[in-house]
Amino acid sequence: MDASSAFQENLPISSDALLRRLRDWGLGYELHEHVPLRTVQEAKAVEAATIVPGERALRIKNLYLRDKKKRNYLVTLEQDRAVDLKGLGARLGVGTLSFGSPERLMQVLGVRPGAVTPLAMITGAGNGVRFFLDGAARDAERIYMHPLVNDRTVAMSRADVMTFFERIGVTPEWLLI
Repeated sequence: MDASSAFQENLPISSDALLRRLRDWGLGYELHEHVPLRTVQEAKAVEAATIVPGERALRIKNLYLRDKKKRNYLVTLEQDRAVDLKGLGARLGVGTLSFGSPERLMQVLGVRPGAVTPLAMITGAGNGVRFFLDGAARDAERIYMHPLVNDRTVAMSRADVMTFFERIGVTPEWLLI
């Protein structure tokens, strides 16, 4: 199914509701609306409109993964970082990893393929999803990510992203690559 905001009302938490919650919590963001993006390559094609010269920004890719024991993981990495699932599983100490199904993605993170985002931990926190965040986020001024749909991107300060995680009871596990 389409992962754009046109179908957000079918999500456990709509993108609009998430954005309202961010505002209610006093968390700042800059919203960019664009064509639906499903891949890093598609995102790079529209990034030029959002780049602030000299900004230490983190643009990300997100992997919803499962291990053989059916435990769920969200791994957020810098968008150009190469990923070897076997090596990643060993680095995380969880064994063999594979991509989770679209049905499980909706069940545990409340998003569709193409819209996976750290902000989906608002649903994932209550479903036992472990969240790993690229250590590059520690040096970023702003982090760009989808707000549960793939035709919007929000830019948030690192501090506001970390406050978001505190508000939802999530402590990112830092992944140093």
